Amino acid sequence: MNTTSPWITNGTRHVYDNPWISVREDAVTQPDGQPGIYGVVHFLNRAIAIVPIDSDGFTWLVGQFRYTLDSYSWEVPEGGVPIDEDLEQGARRELAEEVGVTAAHCQYLGQFYLSNSVSDEQAHVFVAWDLTAGQPQPEGTEQLEQMRLLLDDAVGMADRGEITDILSVVALARAQRWWNQRLASASSS
Repeated sequence: MNTTSPWITNGTRHVYDNPWISVREDAVTQPDGQPGIYGVVHFLNRAIAIVPIDSDGFTWLVGQFRYTLDSYSWEVPEGGVPIDEDLEQGARRELAEEVGVTAAHCQYLGQFYLSNSVSDEQAHVFVAWDLTAGQPQPEGTEQLEQMRLLLDDAVGMADRGEITDILSVVALARAQRWWNQRLASASSS
């Protein structure tokens, strides 16, 4: 397996910046030897998702209108974490902001790339437990609804295509596996 890049970058042109992304266009030589261009979206924050699970196996979803899709979306609590912020601290912050929940415990469940053909966005997934309820404090760009439901029901929503946000789908699958392993371990003790 050859893991070296078959692409040659011949030049880069900066196209656009805002507080969340930077866009560039590279002049390239493609793997087939032909000239081409490649647009790259660089994310200035890392994406995080956190799945809270209470002692009865319930979790929370967040509903909001997604401007880019022009549609409503149910998702796990998620958001952006600046490069200089600790990932777990950012996940806990998003959980408190979007659902109003704080967690005594939090565990990292993995890293993912959300759209690696056009962006370098990294996503990180956490699960949280031993929860304390509070009041959500959404950002000004967010108009959120919260839904409390069994973790298995949330996974079912993803399986039926009612949750289409890929970070939520992956986070729910990882959290369900973690939860089931935790339950199995507790019952064998």
